[in-house]
Amino acid sequence: MLRSKYGGWITTLLVAFLMRSFLLALIPFLVVPSAALAQTEIPKAEGHDQCPLGYVNTLGTTCVSPIFYEVAPTYGKACLSGWMNIGAGYCKKKKGPFGIL
Repeated sequence: MLRSKYGGWITTLLVAFLMRSFLLALIPFLVVPSAALAQTEIPKAEGHDQCPLGYVNTLGTTCVSPIFYEVAPTYGKACLSGWMNIGAGYCKKKKGPFGIL
């Protein structure tokens, strides 16, 4: 068994156990962003050649954002209650205490 410089074999086992637990706890955080990244790309709304606020034009038919926003197309109508118009044919769901984030 390996001996630790600062303790015996019990310390080595404890450190190994804590490290393994920490790494296993990180797995959900590594898996979740990959699923969320797929939701940050939206198609350009019909009749619009620009992207809504917070999105970057891919110079194709889509817009991407590094931040996940819950958006919905307006279809030329006003946004529903609890949603704000972010332009280019989309509404974004309000979040946070003031509904601005």
